[in-house]
Amino acid sequence: MANITAAMVKELRDKTSAGMMDCKTALNETNGDIEAAVDWLRKKGLSKAAKKAGRVAAEGLVAVESSGHTATILEVNSETDFVARNDQFQAFAREAAKIALMGDGSVEALEAAHFPGSQTTVKDRLQELIATIGENMTLRRVAKLQVQKGLIASYTHNVVSEGLGKIGVLVALESEGDVTILGTLGRQIAMHIAATNPVAVDASGIDAATLERESAILREKNAGKPENVLQKIVESGLKSYYKEVTLLEQPFVHDPSKTVAQVLKEAESKAGKPVTLKSFIRYALGEGIEKEEAPDFAAEVAAAAGGKA
Repeated sequence: MANITAAMVKELRDKTSAGMMDCKTALNETNGDIEAAVDWLRKKGLSKAAKKAGRVAAEGLVAVESSGHTATILEVNSETDFVARNDQFQAFAREAAKIALMGDGSVEALEAAHFPGSQTTVKDRLQELIATIGENMTLRRVAKLQVQKGLIASYTHNVVSEGLGKIGVLVALESEGDVTILGTLGRQIAMHIAATNPVAVDASGIDAATLERESAILREKNAGKPENVLQKIVESGLKSYYKEVTLLEQPFVHDPSKTVAQVLKEAESKAGKPVTLKSFIRYALGEGIEKEEAPDFAAEVAAAAGGKA
């Protein structure tokens, strides 16, 4: 039997919003495996884990940069939000995103690239900032999108400065249509993505392991029913899942009476040409990074003094 700590219970509760005792039971039932406990709670109908996944757990900035047919997005982390408001830190994130436009979309290539007119690499510059500001920083990830025709639209949420914020989104629209129409449409869809966090453009973009996991949860929740009935339940459940998590099937946040796919189709008449949403990228600051708990100084002092906080 695993030793279930208060920290483990809190982590599971943060991920799922389930009750404390339910979280403790789930951890006991799964021998302390957090991810298995998430699934256990979902099977029992006690969690909304799918919508809680990837909560922000680190400080820093997400930067976006677009040159029309090419765009980049990157995340650079810091220990505190105070550093994210530092002018030097913001300048680094902004310049790094511009330099990434010339790279291959990998962190390694970006770190090795030089600042324009300088022998200083991006990696060297980040090390200089660490030494100057006195706080650890990491260039965590970077991605790049390109289209041959059309444009890459971008959107930044919780903006701290132009192109810098807590959530960044890129949307690749391929079309020979009116660029002005595409720009407006792309930004609206990028805002939608920032709000809804879809996992893929359509069902074909969802990996097999995720689908298997969803199917297993549906089967276990309906265990005991005949196989033919169970199969229909799974098929229906997956269709509902697609509507929740795939971009084209989601209700458009700017007009929930329409799906994103319908909005794209309607935009074609205004743009004058077919419009295809090729891909998108969404970065939320700190998603997937565990953040250390702030120390309870009152409790520490009380413990040292032999008293209670």
